[in-house]
Amino acid sequence: MLTDTLLDSARALAPDIIALRRAIHAEPELGLHTPLTMAKVREALSDLPLEWKTGPSTTGAVATLTGGKAGADAPRVLLRGDMDALPMDEKTDLDFASTIPGRMHACGHDTHTAMLTGAARILAAQQSELTGTVDFMFQPGEEGYHGARFMLDDGLIDPLPDAAFALHIMPNAAYGVLAGRAGPLMAAADQFTITVKGRGGHASMPHDCADPVPAAAAIVGAIQAMVTRRFKATNAVVVTVTQIHAGTAHNVIPDDVVLGGTIRTLSADHREKVHGLIAETARQTAAAYGVEATCELEFGFPVTLCDTRAVNLGEKVAKQLGGAEGWRDLPDPIMGAEDFSYLLEKVPGAMFFLGVAPDGEDWTQCCAIHSPRMHVDEGALPHGAAMLAGCALEFIENGFA
Repeated sequence: MLTDTLLDSARALAPDIIALRRAIHAEPELGLHTPLTMAKVREALSDLPLEWKTGPSTTGAVATLTGGKAGADAPRVLLRGDMDALPMDEKTDLDFASTIPGRMHACGHDTHTAMLTGAARILAAQQSELTGTVDFMFQPGEEGYHGARFMLDDGLIDPLPDAAFALHIMPNAAYGVLAGRAGPLMAAADQFTITVKGRGGHASMPHDCADPVPAAAAIVGAIQAMVTRRFKATNAVVVTVTQIHAGTAHNVIPDDVVLGGTIRTLSADHREKVHGLIAETARQTAAAYGVEATCELEFGFPVTLCDTRAVNLGEKVAKQLGGAEGWRDLPDPIMGAEDFSYLLEKVPGAMFFLGVAPDGEDWTQCCAIHSPRMHVDEGALPHGAAMLAGCALEFIENGFA
């Protein structure tokens, strides 16, 4: 694999990659249905020899490039880019800022999609010599909508690839540096809703009521104690209460209090254990206050588990592209979540992070993803396109050597 050629090819495509990123950024779409974004992608790749598959559940698509020298048992690799935005107002000064109030590409999915189209064009230029098959997965609905799972259920990733790779930009990480880790990269993310049921009445006569408010307050504290006392400090478990809803007036004790929050875990065992403990803690704490509590749990994305061989492959490609300083081992998982995890449950692969902080600036002071002021140094995007293409070529040529 000639990485100089990959980088040169990617840099030559920089105007197209950046233009597509800006067009997508200006018209952000939410959830499982991103038709404007998908149309931009199809137009950008309309001249390439790709076979497209779509399904009923989303507007996502998989475009397949079959190598000219791919035999019946040729290796198959998948590259993924997500397309949806976040429901938030943009507060940047960009010329191509969101034109739709309440929507912003604040997680970099516009860049992911643009880099994937760049990788598709790089690899399509080598089609005649390619000895494998590449699936380009353009996925909506990553921001909590389980888009990857829907695309799997719709049969768009059939046959399953032999390996899968994805990139995620980080605006508060050093420019052009790629990073990853074997094992858990990102957490499972679940939600809970606890309803504390009492008996309301006049606030001046709490003795005639079964006040759910102090019980709810105690449950919040008990959950924090449960995490610190039932799990080892070295085993990352995060339970955060983010919502408390109760009451209609200052002199009325309500009948109910509703608590909501998130659960983050890094293993299936801890995921199951913490679910049971939250429900038990809420129920028993409420009983101590003479009220009742019920707990509803909603499963989110599973743990993002990166295959050691895939991470080693990515490190090799990253160092070929950027030298030893072009790669960084992540010491710890990130407790955010990612629905690429659905692919990695079925296929060995890895996700990598690409630093896109402005070149030369103090990246530690840059806004992180999900900030309304997030900025991206677009000069790093060709590097990401080359990384994706390089991972595909390395796997097709050498597998998990």
